[in-house]
Amino acid sequence: MDGKKTKVNKKHEQLETFRVKDEGKALTTNQGLKIAEDEFSLKAGERGPTLMEDFHFREKITHFDHERIPERVVHARGFGAHGEFQVYESMKEYTKAKFLQEPSVKTPVFVRFSTVIGFRGSADTVRDVRGMATKFYTEEGNYDLVNNNMGVFFIQDAIKFPDVIHANKPEPHNEIPQATAAHDTFWDFIVNNQETAHQVMWIMSDRAIPRSFRMMESFSINTFRFVNEKGISHFVRFHWKPMLGVHSLVWDEAQKIAGKDPDFNRRDLFEAIEDGSFPEWELGVQLIKEEDEFKFDFDILDPTKVWPEEDIPVRIIGKMTLNRNVDNFFAETEQVAFHPGHVVPGIDFSNDPLLQGRLFSYTDTQLIRLGGPNFHEIPINKPIVPVNNNQRDGYHRQMINMGEVSYHRNSLANGTPSTTSEDEGGYLHYQEKIDGKKVQRRSDSFKDHFSQATMFWNSMSDPEKKHIIDAFSFEVGRVKSKEIKQMVVDMFANVNIDMAMNIAINLGVNPPKIQTPSNITKSSPALSQENTIRSLKTRKVAVILADGFKEGISETLKNLKSEGLKVEIISGKQGKIRGEDNKELDVDDTFLTSHSVLFDAVYAIGGKDFCEKFNKDAVNFIKDAYMHYKPIGASFDGKKWLVENNMADGVGVVVEDDMNVFLEKFKESMLAHRHWNRCIY
Repeated sequence: MDGKKTKVNKKHEQLETFRVKDEGKALTTNQGLKIAEDEFSLKAGERGPTLMEDFHFREKITHFDHERIPERVVHARGFGAHGEFQVYESMKEYTKAKFLQEPSVKTPVFVRFSTVIGFRGSADTVRDVRGMATKFYTEEGNYDLVNNNMGVFFIQDAIKFPDVIHANKPEPHNEIPQATAAHDTFWDFIVNNQETAHQVMWIMSDRAIPRSFRMMESFSINTFRFVNEKGISHFVRFHWKPMLGVHSLVWDEAQKIAGKDPDFNRRDLFEAIEDGSFPEWELGVQLIKEEDEFKFDFDILDPTKVWPEEDIPVRIIGKMTLNRNVDNFFAETEQVAFHPGHVVPGIDFSNDPLLQGRLFSYTDTQLIRLGGPNFHEIPINKPIVPVNNNQRDGYHRQMINMGEVSYHRNSLANGTPSTTSEDEGGYLHYQEKIDGKKVQRRSDSFKDHFSQATMFWNSMSDPEKKHIIDAFSFEVGRVKSKEIKQMVVDMFANVNIDMAMNIAINLGVNPPKIQTPSNITKSSPALSQENTIRSLKTRKVAVILADGFKEGISETLKNLKSEGLKVEIISGKQGKIRGEDNKELDVDDTFLTSHSVLFDAVYAIGGKDFCEKFNKDAVNFIKDAYMHYKPIGASFDGKKWLVENNMADGVGVVVEDDMNVFLEKFKESMLAHRHWNRCIY
């Protein structure tokens, strides 16, 4: 056990040398000089001008002026946490990567979650792609797995990446709108670049508004290679599958959360880790033999295509647990630098044209964000293994290289630092045979843009299909150009006629030109969130209580907590409330400081003593939860709120005073997550 602990904490111990607690310490300059005055600048007389020689003032102001580094062009809004990864079984048959060999070894990781389009200050719950980038601090160097929560991407070739991002960002003439695709330039790009069809189906689906980072699946999108010790290669795609299942918000709820708590997803992750409810994901891989590259009805190198799990099963090979929050957001989350080209022996690249461009772009981005080529020396990016090479100088160099030699090859340092053979762990690229003319073309196998978009639609449940139509209707409904609206409808008729017809009606445009239904009947049930894991753990329940609540409520709440549910008491005032048995409970939030959109379920209990305002606030709180199809429970004085407002008979609503019966039914209702067949009045 001691050996394992050492491996787990190696990165944490390395970072420890950079951590400083200022509490109780003397104030100094950045050079370590103790300072006698920090309230007043040095002046020529009490009312005179500030003097240039006040070095402390100049250092303090200069540092403040430069505190903000350029935010990421994409994935600017992010939040990170530390953890560990452990493989379940040796993957030696497929890859020689050491961190995937020994189940007893725990590899330190850092994960950054993010939205793609919004600025750093945008809201968490916007409709967008989410990033999930993982840095493995392995014994062979850092390995970065840079995933998104959608299985495909907009474009097939990286040369078009600036175009899709420019189109999606706020429009340049007025910097509007922020963190949304509901505007003309985005949809103009979509209809004129129809390879985007599959990704747009994902964006319009519930996957674009995850309930939590902890309940978010992610995909490598790009095709990589596993290479074993014998030099045998398999194509591979990676998946992170959340142990809590894949769950989402509803759109109205997501919009309200953006106003009530724009930090909703990051707060959720932070609090879960602080509470000890450590988020977990299993790592899965899809593997294709080299000789089977052309076996499928799609090109496996096309990033706008998924590898259907029913055809190419996901093999679960390990588990990641996030168990420690960052100590400083800027130093860790903001300065962490990911790059899909940070690999270890046993992991290599394919000719995926999107991946090939990413291998250049990520490093190029860090050079401007982090001030030069030495960003690898920032503590959060520093490997846990020694770094020895002939790279020197540059902005913010921290390593002090001794000796006169800084080149390869040499005699003065006996040829060191020297290369390492592949047999001893040196990285050597997979030797793929390449034969062809230099061209600027795309393979014909990349030209089918609609088959998998249709497969995605076919895979959705009825509620999910309705949400996709509603999403199109909102997003495209914000477009000003009638021509673009019409082109969207015409384009997505290639995916599904009925869907396009419904969108056309909602947008007030003509029916689509195409009237022939797609002949694609294939579906992939793994793409539907209806087929995900359902768990009570860490689900949040708002309990509406007032003074004079019934005896025994404390025990009921303890029972709910014992299932791993997070129970918060909502009342009309903060402080304590007293039950009819004189027992007191602490209020967590009020109707003013909270809202039902921040919870997964509502339990209305009430009490004998509450005013008319409490009554009105409670009803409004419950109505929103009811409209968002959430589980609702009511007992004792709280029942009247549901009865008087025609909610008591709704699907997923449990009205019961017998606590044993109530608890059983309410937990069952919560496991459903949402009750889509509930009638909304």
